[in-house]
Amino acid sequence: MKQVIAIVRPYLAERVIENLRLAPLEALMVQEVKGYGRQKSYLEDYGDSEYGRAFLPKVEISMWVEDFRLEEVIKRIQDVACSGRMGDGKIMVLPLAGP
Repeated sequence: MKQVIAIVRPYLAERVIENLRLAPLEALMVQEVKGYGRQKSYLEDYGDSEYGRAFLPKVEISMWVEDFRLEEVIKRIQDVACSGRMGDGKIMVLPLAGP
């Protein structure tokens, strides 16, 4: 079993979750997060806006998936959240320790 953590743009979170409803998951958790990746050097471009010199809002979707469903779940996330532009987010896969 694996834990999949997807960091996505906030306006895409509902669409990602809706697409994941069709995939059998053991559990799913959603939380709002803030951070930055490679676009950190562009934060100054926002000037005095709410993003100036600040972290960007994202949504973290954590789910627990059986190994044989992993590729399907990752594909479902990418289908909705991946535009190919900087700031799309990340997908991380972690092994789960168990008996």
